[in-house]
Amino acid sequence: MKYFKRLTIVAMALGLAACTSDANVEVADEDGETNTSGGDFIASYASDTSSLDPAGQNDLPSDQRRDVLYEGLFDIDENMEPEMTLAADFEQVNDTTWKFKLRDDVKFHDGTDFNAEAFKASIERIVDPAVASSRANIFEMIEEINVLDDYTVEVVTEYPFAALPNYLAHDAGGIVSKAVIDEDYQNAIDNAGLDMTADEYYGLRAEGGEEFDKAANAIGSDTGAVIEQNPVGTGYMKFQSRTPGESVVVERFDDYWREPAKIDTLTFKVVTEATARIAELETGQSHFIYGIENSQWDRLVNNPEIVTEDGVYNISNEYVGMNTEKGALADKKVRQAIAHMVDKEAIMEGVYYGQGRTMKGALQEEVLGYDEDLEDLEHNPERAKELMKEAGYEDGLNLKIMTNDVPERIDIAVLLQEELKEIGINLEVEQLEWGTYLEAISNGEHDLFILGWPNAVGDPDQGLWPLFHSSMKGAGGNRAFFDNEEVDKLLEEGRQESDSDKRAEIYKQVDQILVEEQPSIFIRQAASAHAARAEVGNLDTGHLAKPDFRTVTLEEQTE
Repeated sequence: MKYFKRLTIVAMALGLAACTSDANVEVADEDGETNTSGGDFIASYASDTSSLDPAGQNDLPSDQRRDVLYEGLFDIDENMEPEMTLAADFEQVNDTTWKFKLRDDVKFHDGTDFNAEAFKASIERIVDPAVASSRANIFEMIEEINVLDDYTVEVVTEYPFAALPNYLAHDAGGIVSKAVIDEDYQNAIDNAGLDMTADEYYGLRAEGGEEFDKAANAIGSDTGAVIEQNPVGTGYMKFQSRTPGESVVVERFDDYWREPAKIDTLTFKVVTEATARIAELETGQSHFIYGIENSQWDRLVNNPEIVTEDGVYNISNEYVGMNTEKGALADKKVRQAIAHMVDKEAIMEGVYYGQGRTMKGALQEEVLGYDEDLEDLEHNPERAKELMKEAGYEDGLNLKIMTNDVPERIDIAVLLQEELKEIGINLEVEQLEWGTYLEAISNGEHDLFILGWPNAVGDPDQGLWPLFHSSMKGAGGNRAFFDNEEVDKLLEEGRQESDSDKRAEIYKQVDQILVEEQPSIFIRQAASAHAARAEVGNLDTGHLAKPDFRTVTLEEQTE
């Protein structure tokens, strides 16, 4: 079954009238225990969604909303392995051909059937240049999708790609109603003044060529408009309303193919200020909050009306990257010297208040290829000074570190600024607005930078390829501009190797090279930053930072 650490909480009589209105229907759960069903669940987040379309922006806040609306063929279990969701069975026919048997008992929110045509339409839409999805690279390995019958599809990849089922679990693989996809394309075609149907456009797309390119360019500005207004998937909740900057409201989908959700509605509320989110939780205006400043944990842990959860780590990392193509940082001895000046344990305690765990390399403990015997570069100022001398910089040098306005990142930048003085590095700190920051480090304007990387599919390919393959330099993810022939070769072998033991060894080799080369200093694997009211039961949380609210309950409160 789908894995999330189960948080089961005993009801408390807290006298909060705001939580009493309709949480009063008794139902038995899968263990035969009685839980209160119904109610309007309010979850507060720091950021709004940028898109409700699986082809939309590649950001976590949007993924968290879309996760309740859409499903793909697979999900990711506790071992970071793919488990079937909308897929009923599958097999790898040969190195580049996969056959997927789909469930035949699933309905979209609009009442239409989920089938092979819907799968084909959804994936082909992601890679359609007219849609210009920022997530097209997720499925760039797919060469063609063939519908064999109503519930069987054949996927052919351009090259062997062992992690395809994991990638089909990505949020970009959420299946959209074919009827809504057709409506969306037809709307864009009509707005462009083209005399063709959506089906005729699909025919042009299959053929390719100049005529298709012209059509794709013509409709590109309007694709996605219908789906943003009417997001229709097969998930356990269906869309009700959206108020930009304030909330997204979804309601239970009663015809869901598995057991329907227990709550009536779920409101994703936007509360940007961290202390305001905590106040929402403390007063009962919200049942759940996501995004907690590390310095505020004691306030929550010591409140008997609030429940927090320890030991759940996101499959993500936070790191200091270095521009390996620029100046002194092109010399790995300088990068190693900087790494030797980073005290990860001190940062964990002083900046992150112990929330999370330090990392030795780029891979988390839960991910294939993690090497528990990997030896990191220890905090060693004397060795750092020796390396600076060997590199010819014993008289020092000037560097700049860029970051955005995340408080912990600013703290790390200032800490590094102070620590690096000991080895003669004068480090200038430049703080930029998020969009400007991403553009600057994607263009290589930095020396050092601080960023995080979520692994949305739980596979080492997604944790390493975007960050370190030379083809991904810049906006693709490789903002260290790292170019290493051996790493490229190993990463290419890793994504094509089907034997998991051999894949694990390949990725261990990559991590060992990264420790030696130090294009990035991996500091922390974050703990899941959320908390709930004590009347919340059966809240499922997991490693991918997308809480599953399908089984959540609200216990009846008394005044």
